[in-house]
Amino acid sequence: MTDMTRSALPLLSLLVPVLAFAQGQVPREVAMPSLAPLVESVKSAVVNVDVQKRESGGGEMDDEMLERFFGMRAPKGRGQLMQGMGSGFVIDPKGLVLTNNHVVDGALTTLRVRFDDGRTFDAEVVGRDPLVDVALIKIKAKVDNLPALKLGDSAAMRVGDWVVAIGNPFGLASSVSSGIISATERKIGAGPYDQFLQTDAAINPGNSGGPLFNLRGEVVGMNTAIYSNPQAPVGGNIGIGFAVPSNLIKALVPQLEKEGAVTRGWLGVGIQDLTPELAKAMGVPVSDGAVITAVNDGSPAKKAGMLEDDAVTAIDGEKVPNADAFRRVVALKRPDSVVALSTFRNGKPVEVKVKLGTRPDLERVGQREPKGSARAAEDAKPSRLGLSFQDMDPRLSERTGLPTSGALIVEVAPGSVSERAGLRRGMVVIEANHHRVSGRDDLVRAISDAKAGQVLLLRVTAPGGEGRSLRALEIP
Repeated sequence: MTDMTRSALPLLSLLVPVLAFAQGQVPREVAMPSLAPLVESVKSAVVNVDVQKRESGGGEMDDEMLERFFGMRAPKGRGQLMQGMGSGFVIDPKGLVLTNNHVVDGALTTLRVRFDDGRTFDAEVVGRDPLVDVALIKIKAKVDNLPALKLGDSAAMRVGDWVVAIGNPFGLASSVSSGIISATERKIGAGPYDQFLQTDAAINPGNSGGPLFNLRGEVVGMNTAIYSNPQAPVGGNIGIGFAVPSNLIKALVPQLEKEGAVTRGWLGVGIQDLTPELAKAMGVPVSDGAVITAVNDGSPAKKAGMLEDDAVTAIDGEKVPNADAFRRVVALKRPDSVVALSTFRNGKPVEVKVKLGTRPDLERVGQREPKGSARAAEDAKPSRLGLSFQDMDPRLSERTGLPTSGALIVEVAPGSVSERAGLRRGMVVIEANHHRVSGRDDLVRAISDAKAGQVLLLRVTAPGGEGRSLRALEIP
């Protein structure tokens, strides 16, 4: 027996039963194992994320506002309401759910989480990171025994390992697909910290935010993107999908839960890969790392004495094989922390300690207001109510007989507590709990001051000669 024949025996021993079963020659009990037990153990923690959001837009009402506002069309300059859906998964029995940022990004009016057993809960965004496309949302109701999933070790995944995806493709809830890991550390130009797992498991629109499992039922990735074939008639799955690795998600969740956003460490340098050719030319005895190509004036790197052509091979003892890894490691460090960079300078090893700064918002991602900010607190409750309003426009008053002051309701989200209270577009709120409402700010203040469970008594007037009436709005 030759060495080549001997080395092929393990592979042949796997292929023979598979081929035999395909030809109907092997009893069912020795067939390929079913994924059903795995799916049964995890699918109850996979959810549909249903959103209603408004397209970006703005501007004041023009002279056609009466027709546009009270007719079937939306007001000029105001965004249309959009329905959307995605997937997500529970990571805490008390109702913390992970999904993609692009699923919940925008001016949300409604956010709901649906389980495969039919239960539906209102939810709110706790934190989001647009640069990695991850968001953390929380179920508003008091729950403590929801099924939850474990984030596994994505670094342990190898090309060829089996994976299972569960999600909501094209609105088909709890759909399951399987495949293998096609590549790791994949960079697709989605952001500065690309590190995707690539899979051939079927990923389609609506799978966004759903989990990618290993065969132990651990989440090793969040399904986020697909390769779009411009010649495909529908633009669905063609066997190339991408998932944010679970190890990166695990590093972000504590900040998202506590602070609502992610702040990243910053050196202020330009970098490129250290290649074997560069290493040889620079007299560096290793060929993995990142070369400093520029040091910004006033940056933490400049203050620490870093120089162009420094070759960094490790950060705090953690090897950095290339420029992308260098960028990710620095970004995951907290601002103001001190890191030790293992470098080679003129071919000699040098250790440089740097106090990191805070990474600037170079992409202008427009992250949400920090928790506790005045603006965030002001707008939080009206958004949860599914209610949008503005100052009353005097020109509209002249043509409708409505009051010249008050808070004009411009949108009520279907199914929201505001709709259930009988509020509708075109009404003007003139009193809240027997206090006069002169404009938008007065109503915002009244809603923000109300406690959860309290009923806010609103006096409203409507067009068409309906006169004044009362509405009882329960604060969630």
